[in-house]
Amino acid sequence: MTRVSVVKAKANFSRLLAEVEAGREVVITRRGAAVARISGVTQKKSIAAFRAGLTPAKPAASELIRRIRDERY
Repeated sequence: MTRVSVVKAKANFSRLLAEVEAGREVVITRRGAAVARISGVTQKKSIAAFRAGLTPAKPAASELIRRIRDERY
């Protein structure tokens, strides 16, 4: 975790953002007391990435529907 004063944070904001993007946390201080914390934002998965991570159900949903339908009649 990096601690930096408000004045230095203003002067080096781009560098601090680069640190945050690299996974570090930055605490901004005023007169030695912490007043703010900058941390990274987690990105949401795309729907394609979500679907790629799914495993197929066993048995398949279509097979379950057939079984339920056949049990009724």
